[in-house]
Amino acid sequence: MTLQDLYQILLVAGVVLLASIAAARAAHRLGLPSLLLFLGVGVLVGEDVFGLHFDNAALAQSLGTAALAVILVEGGLTTQWSDVRRLLLPAGVLATAGVALSVLVTAAGAHWLLGMDWHLALLLGAIVSSTDAAAVFAVLRALPLPQKVTGLLEAESGFNDAPTIILVLVFSTAAADLPGPVHIVGNLLYQLVVGALLGLAIGRLGAAALRHIALPATGLYPLATVGFGIVAFAAGGAAGASGIIAAYLSGLVLGNARLPHRAATRSFAEGAGWLAQIGLFVMLGLLVTPNELPAAVLPAVIVGLVLLLAARPVSVLVCLLPFRLPWREQAFMSWAGLRGAVPIVLATFPIVAGVQDADRLLNIVFVLVVLFTLVQGPSLPAMARLLRLTRADALRDVQVETAPLDLLDADLLTLTVPDRSRLHGVAVFELRLPSPTVLTLILRDGTTLVPRPDTVLRAGDELLLITTPEVRDAAERRLRAVGRRGKLARWFGETGDPLHRTPAD
Repeated sequence: MTLQDLYQILLVAGVVLLASIAAARAAHRLGLPSLLLFLGVGVLVGEDVFGLHFDNAALAQSLGTAALAVILVEGGLTTQWSDVRRLLLPAGVLATAGVALSVLVTAAGAHWLLGMDWHLALLLGAIVSSTDAAAVFAVLRALPLPQKVTGLLEAESGFNDAPTIILVLVFSTAAADLPGPVHIVGNLLYQLVVGALLGLAIGRLGAAALRHIALPATGLYPLATVGFGIVAFAAGGAAGASGIIAAYLSGLVLGNARLPHRAATRSFAEGAGWLAQIGLFVMLGLLVTPNELPAAVLPAVIVGLVLLLAARPVSVLVCLLPFRLPWREQAFMSWAGLRGAVPIVLATFPIVAGVQDADRLLNIVFVLVVLFTLVQGPSLPAMARLLRLTRADALRDVQVETAPLDLLDADLLTLTVPDRSRLHGVAVFELRLPSPTVLTLILRDGTTLVPRPDTVLRAGDELLLITTPEVRDAAERRLRAVGRRGKLARWFGETGDPLHRTPAD
């Protein structure tokens, strides 16, 4: 490669990157998941349009798996442990037993409706049965949903990549005979347990190291934090375990540890996650051949409908039955099983393993992801409203780039007072927020005011609060309790538990 070739490659890569960032902005304004436009950029740059040739499935598999590791580290770093800790058991059941049920139902549909042999049908079921972490993190965090629903979906999407990857690898390498269930379960348990232990251990090691080692530059802390996540991913893979689950859990431990420069670390991780998503989706768009996709539309629609209307609802209903979740939340979770990059990356595994008709699987999976992301992604806000899950009083994180909040180790939150909330009519001093939580600003009818202790809140007010990680949970509980039962919430036994609503509600 000459220096001139390097310049041309960097020029093309830079233009594609900027075009993808512009596509992300357009997708946000149109209410579409960004992955669709990233895939579109890859298809446009590919051999059938602009002529860039790329058909190396092995390279796509390797780069795609590495990109998934970065995405999952970022997902772990930006997930609040307090949101998911009480949801680990249902999320774990969904990520294992739920995946198995979804694989079986989808495979049965592909076998009976499309005439696929069982080996190929099981492969297809395993490839498309995982919810995508990048898609879930991007879409759900913008919706004012109950904390329980968002936390459960985020935890499930972070955990279920590992079981599906294991199943795809098992079915891809079993070209002649399918392995027995004992072999599959044993392999699954080993990879999950060892991967989880490695992820937790490396996350704790990284947190201890970053607390006690003074680095010479602020920018090194985000690099070191993400670096520990990548080390966990590589260590899991080297041990023959799941590097994906190790990467996510190490990120979860590091993201919830009291580390210096948390805001900078989170911003860097999100930037790295976006870069990984852009590169991954553009590469996968390059991998497909557009003139082969029309033949895959009908099979993709059939399999997608089986997955959306049968496999996902059955797995959610069966797995969450012991946990007694309201039917509205189960219905939303069934609809919110978003697919994204993971299934397309997994579709490269059978190609690399030399499975017959694997190219057909790639085309079906690509079309399925595009079509059903178009259906599910934009419809999630409407589905949440239809099921009456949207919460106007949901607290949202506000990301601030200035240094003082990071130096003070503070969190900035906003809260909108709903129409029928008991917060209406409560004076600021009657909130009795835990110290040092402060209500700093109120946006009312398009104007801002600095609240005094006797300022009375009104429905529609948007409140700006500053708190610290130590008391954030207590502050949220107090606001939730007052919103439910008024300023005398404690006298009524209202604790503000996010997973429990009193009969009076």
